[in-house]
Amino acid sequence: MHDIWNPWHGCKKCSEGCQNCYMFYLDAQRGQDGGKIYRTKAGFRYPLSKTRSGEYKVRSGEMIRVCMTSDFFLEEADPWRDEAWDIIRQRPDVKFFLLTKRPQRVRDHLPKSWGDGWENVMFNVTCENQKRADERIPILLDLPFKHKGIMCAPFIGPVSIRKYLPAGQIEQVLCDGENYGGARPCRYEWVRQLHDECAACNVTFVFCGTGRRFVKEGKMYHLEGSVQSEQARKSGLSFSGKPIQFRLTNSWGYPVPEEQLYKPYFGEHCRTCGMQLICNGCSHCGKCGEKSPGADQAVLGIQGMQGQFGQIQALTSAFPADDNGEA
Repeated sequence: MHDIWNPWHGCKKCSEGCQNCYMFYLDAQRGQDGGKIYRTKAGFRYPLSKTRSGEYKVRSGEMIRVCMTSDFFLEEADPWRDEAWDIIRQRPDVKFFLLTKRPQRVRDHLPKSWGDGWENVMFNVTCENQKRADERIPILLDLPFKHKGIMCAPFIGPVSIRKYLPAGQIEQVLCDGENYGGARPCRYEWVRQLHDECAACNVTFVFCGTGRRFVKEGKMYHLEGSVQSEQARKSGLSFSGKPIQFRLTNSWGYPVPEEQLYKPYFGEHCRTCGMQLICNGCSHCGKCGEKSPGADQAVLGIQGMQGQFGQIQALTSAFPADDNGEA
């Protein structure tokens, strides 16, 4: 996946949302142990990789989702994190999406040059239920980040964030149901409540997908694959709020001109995807049969979202493991 960077792989379960973790499930399907944590080899310096012509593969203005098969603030990753921060520092023209269930560890593991935050980093906490929302959001609000968001995925219980939104720090809220073995149901009224609270404060809300089991008006729906994202989009519950302003710069500290920033392309198939508000655009994989005139200009992104937070199969195979289980 072009917009995913996994500098390390593997994790330790730490809360209710981890119970049916997709990474553990998919690793088990490949005969591997998701609890084995290792630094990736080919993928570690991915944001700095270049084409044969010397241009960065990740273009200015793109958003990179970090550690989608782990946690950026995982204790076992402490030896590697400073180098990862340095890579993020070297690409001030690219947006980095960080997500954690361990916000209590963040303050002690920020770079020395962090100050009040880097403009190209968006920090998010997972709030799978009200207990974790009330535990993690206060920490989120107290941390020095320029951009902050909430991810309710897997969405396994009702969550109200009404009391946290007036502070004006939370710029984006995402939610998605649960998938794979043991998937717990997501309910329409939970999603509706989040939508209403975000819309009232002009905060962008994205209903990414229903998950495998979705309940509406007392009826349980069993949904698979891209249907989850399509149904999320059809619900009309996503809301485009106040735009997030990332002040991206080049390596010299000068603002990147608007015309040089990456512009995502959305094909016909993308129009049914619930992730479009936050997506990097069509991947031009050819599965839908569409050939875009702008294909050679488009950059790989997320298309036909399946399951929580994108094409999960790609997350664990973006940098295939070698015989020792290391990528």
